[in-house]
Amino acid sequence: MLRYILSYLIAFCCFTVANAQLKTIKENFAHPADQYKPGVYWYFMDGNMSAETITKDLESMKKAGIGNLIFLEVNVGIPSGPVEFLSDKWTSLFVHAEKEARRLGIEITLGIGPGWTGSGGPWVKASQSMQHLVSSQVTVTAGDKQKIILPLPPPKKPFFGEGGLTPGVKKEWLKFYQDVAVLAFPATEQDKPIKDYEEKALYYRAPYSSGVVRPYMPSPANDRANKNAVIKTQIIDLTSKMQPDGTLNWSPPSGKWAVMRFVSRNNGAITRPAPVPGLGLEADKFDTVALNYHLDKYVGNLLRKTGRTNKNIKGGLKRLHMDSWEMGAQNWTGLFRQEFIKRRGYDPLKYYPVYAGNIVGSLEESERFLWDLRQTAQELVLDNHARQVKEYARRNNLSLSIEPYDMTPTADLELGSVADVPMAEFWSKGFGFNSSYSVIESTSIGHVNGKSLIPAEAFTAQDNEGWKQHPASMKNQGDWAFAAGINRFVYHTFQNQFLPDSLKPGATMGPYGVHWDRSQTWWPWANGYHNYVTRSQYILQQGRTVADVLYLTPEGSPLVFVPPASAMVGGDTIGDRRGYNFDGCAPGQLMKATVKDHQVVFPGGASYRLLVLPVYESMTPQLLTKIGELVKLGATVVGNPPLRSPSLVGYPACDERIVALGKTIWGASTVPENITHHKYGEGILIWGKPVSDNPDKLYPHYNLTAGILKSKGVIDDFTANGDLRYTHRTGTDWDIYFVSNKTDKPVNTVAQFRAVKGSPELWDAVTGKTKKITKFKKNNGSTSVSVRLAAYESAFIVFAKENIWPSSGINIGINTKTLQTLTGPWEVNFDPIWGGPASVQFDELSDWTKNKNEGIKYYSGKAVYHKKFDLEEAPAGSLYLDLGNVNNMARVTLNGKDLGIVWTAPWHVNISGMVRAKNNDLKIEVINLWPNRLIGDEKKPYDGIVDDKWPEWLLKGQPRTSGRYTFTSTTQYKAGSPLLPSGLTGPVTIIKIND
Repeated sequence: MLRYILSYLIAFCCFTVANAQLKTIKENFAHPADQYKPGVYWYFMDGNMSAETITKDLESMKKAGIGNLIFLEVNVGIPSGPVEFLSDKWTSLFVHAEKEARRLGIEITLGIGPGWTGSGGPWVKASQSMQHLVSSQVTVTAGDKQKIILPLPPPKKPFFGEGGLTPGVKKEWLKFYQDVAVLAFPATEQDKPIKDYEEKALYYRAPYSSGVVRPYMPSPANDRANKNAVIKTQIIDLTSKMQPDGTLNWSPPSGKWAVMRFVSRNNGAITRPAPVPGLGLEADKFDTVALNYHLDKYVGNLLRKTGRTNKNIKGGLKRLHMDSWEMGAQNWTGLFRQEFIKRRGYDPLKYYPVYAGNIVGSLEESERFLWDLRQTAQELVLDNHARQVKEYARRNNLSLSIEPYDMTPTADLELGSVADVPMAEFWSKGFGFNSSYSVIESTSIGHVNGKSLIPAEAFTAQDNEGWKQHPASMKNQGDWAFAAGINRFVYHTFQNQFLPDSLKPGATMGPYGVHWDRSQTWWPWANGYHNYVTRSQYILQQGRTVADVLYLTPEGSPLVFVPPASAMVGGDTIGDRRGYNFDGCAPGQLMKATVKDHQVVFPGGASYRLLVLPVYESMTPQLLTKIGELVKLGATVVGNPPLRSPSLVGYPACDERIVALGKTIWGASTVPENITHHKYGEGILIWGKPVSDNPDKLYPHYNLTAGILKSKGVIDDFTANGDLRYTHRTGTDWDIYFVSNKTDKPVNTVAQFRAVKGSPELWDAVTGKTKKITKFKKNNGSTSVSVRLAAYESAFIVFAKENIWPSSGINIGINTKTLQTLTGPWEVNFDPIWGGPASVQFDELSDWTKNKNEGIKYYSGKAVYHKKFDLEEAPAGSLYLDLGNVNNMARVTLNGKDLGIVWTAPWHVNISGMVRAKNNDLKIEVINLWPNRLIGDEKKPYDGIVDDKWPEWLLKGQPRTSGRYTFTSTTQYKAGSPLLPSGLTGPVTIIKIND
């Protein structure tokens, strides 16, 4: 009896804690803490900065609802300013910024080097920079009496060309070399070097975002023929016989010999796009000494001025940041040979000719060496670079965020797994690159590793963006990112507005960014949108994400995780997940997994019903052993056994081990013709030719894995009519789904949720309000819910055990009645400072660009609409003022009551209790975008930057004579560019909605 009572009390306490947790989430939903606010990339432009504008920027961020930032200084398209990078004045301004951020409670993340990527600077010596092993080759013949001189091999061309190298850096790049080895071997007739050897040997790694780079290296060739190959036992080490001038004191014994001189050269990677005083070589990514020297010269220099970070203070410097990898690859460092021997167990010396594409032993043996080379390089980047930065950050009470993608020579998921905060990047749709793959990668890393915060560099854009975007235009893509797993937007970019406030749109980061700064027309109202984002981010950081499928990536590097296209719907820039969600997993992450209740589980809490192996021929014995252990413990694994190892470690016995392990785990060595279920221990192997035939990317088609889940009795996590996207978070006694309408039309449908924990609620992140849903039906482990969403509208559907109320049945009907249209004239006030008339009457609502008055036609900024009206009909119930078509944001005041900012659909405000029968006083403020005024100004004389110099009138503080209203540091429009629709075009109506 006592045991029963204790069990009951424990269960009751657990239930109470779970309820309190959801109760707390609900209480905080309307006004989440500052830590859940979005952030910005805060860019400074090559010495253009002041304490005054730093404070103005930060105070505007605070007011607008920005809670964090990434601090970077670059050199992009603006004349240099007076404050030299890292000078005493510069560092004092950084200290000022850090103190002001502390005062305002804004978190600062600091990039670990000048520019937006990498870790380097003018203090990095060539001997501590990123290096390549390059070679020259001569052919000599026995009996030839000529002196043998081995030429100095030149460095490889920098990936981004020589144009970005300063004269001093170029001199260092050309001057530096260190001799490594001299090898000789009988000359062969090799005329076809290893295919793509420069990529396979990590000389070059192009950005994956460019769309021209394969996501992974193929499994090493299965070709053991040694025709025309260099025979390893015939390779002679002549390193000690070469003089410093390249003279070789050696005579070949007989026949023709190839002699190769191997030299370490700089790879040509520099800080980019750094301020001019910060331009320099990139530090060696394999060497902790080089890295720590760099960190001390840059980050340490600043930390000594700001003081040690106090974790108990909300704002100020909190994190270091490694941005997208854009410094290419390296394949050498001073201790590379020793590290290779330690990590791979064999000496790479006689495989050095493979660096140059030569075949040593056989094609298979050579490509396995290249696999080992890349694996060693990856381990050095992880251990001696990323983990060292993380340890440096930890010693200084800081954390580390990493954007693990693009030109990285590692497997992206492995690099990102080092981070405290894995971070992605996505570009504004239609305004640049498609880097949505990085969202899939970073969210996978975060989910598998149990990270609650997964930010993204958000809405990055190029020159054709030109201030066109605004919260409403970005909502659909933002909701895609939320559904994909991103839970903090860090907008790219907030350019420090160092120019006078009268000069708007002001300073830019060249042509880049979505212009998320205080010079935007709508910035005073940005908090309306930021409140939505903050509430959404708060919810999406609670609990853990639900996903059923875990895709294992192959071993090796470089590697980008690309899921099967069939697992996505809408396959463009913003494709969405199907009914069974998924994550990707690196082999290094899988090593930490175990099995519970037949699911693969990780220490951070993530769990998956299916582990899907890549359709890839090779796997190391260590990884295959781990997979066998998981199956034996009860996991369900989909995939066929590997055929061999990709490595030379333990070769050829490693291949025999792979075959033996495969036969033990799968129960046979011949792949069956049909899908076969094989029990091994407590788990199941699902394999057969259909698994690997016609793979979708590296994996079986989604329909195959979905069919397996259905056969196990697992229904889709979410289904609707195809117009909705979703993501699902779960806690002990609650489930929260984020759903959004991805169409520009209203959606009325019934959605099915794999949740039965109580009755559903709808939480609206735009308003912060919650309400019960009574139109639902529970059935066989799911709940069907009537969902009604306006164009691009979203909602959180919340299920909790304590929510118990009856259903009124499923009904997707909606009763909306238009009671009145506000017709007739409107008084409209424009701001003469921006060229508009102080007061004008519109006989009817119309687009400003259609107006004959050029002050209205080309107007950018805020206009105020006034109207008096009587209420024609006053039925019981909720009444709304619907604004119709708005370009681009609005604020409504009725009878002196501020009804808030309207920035997205449904474009209406609740006027119940505020509207009168007679003499209502309505004010609608509307703000449009900058392009129209910029286009109008292009008809006037140009008075901006010329020959990389600021105009004289600006430098001397003189009045402008051009007649232009705007000023910006980049020109993105012409006089004939099309104007953007602007203003309130309505119709403005009073409506009644019955649920």
